[in-house]
Amino acid sequence: MIVMQPVLEITTTEGFDLWPVAESEPFGFLPLSGELSPAEVGTAVMRIAACNDVDPDGERPPRPLDPLASFLHGLLTFDDLFAAGGLRVSDDSTGITFLPGCCDGLEDWRDWRRLLDSGGLLGFGHEPVSPVAERFGDAVRLTVDAGRSDSPVIELSLAELRHLLAGAERDLTDFLTSAADWVGQHLPGHRAPVTAALARALDLPAPAVAQEQ
Repeated sequence: MIVMQPVLEITTTEGFDLWPVAESEPFGFLPLSGELSPAEVGTAVMRIAACNDVDPDGERPPRPLDPLASFLHGLLTFDDLFAAGGLRVSDDSTGITFLPGCCDGLEDWRDWRRLLDSGGLLGFGHEPVSPVAERFGDAVRLTVDAGRSDSPVIELSLAELRHLLAGAERDLTDFLTSAADWVGQHLPGHRAPVTAALARALDLPAPAVAQEQ
């Protein structure tokens, strides 16, 4: 059985105290779905915000002094957002797993649809590991590391990949719904802008949120 999951690369949660987060192994992957615990949703929101926590340049307003507002500043002010991770594909029958690469991000997950429709090749990283997805006629080959002549590969049909992508989109949509609820509870003063920013980071329509008081 082949499984596709949208995953977020997690570095570390150690020392983070702006809101509750789950303990996690550094440089692991957190699968996103509507099944996450509140602490895991908090971890995902933290990581997406951290990916965009970059000092402002001259085109953006300066950081606020408040620690929470400062941490969220990049998420709320960048036009183009980044969410480290991508789509993980696992073949249970062979034990082969295709992981996102260093140049991959969840904001680009729709590139897989363009591969289905237009063909060509998607590269997700470079040395030391270079994962590549390539269409050949009615099939797609996922090469775990294109830099190796003996790299493991996963092969699947276009129909199967289309089905897997639909499931990954549902997982992302369900996660975003859970995240919107989480933000309403833990960051009530930032619910609408943070939810909208998370939607942009995942290239999804923003869910409706209650009007902030």
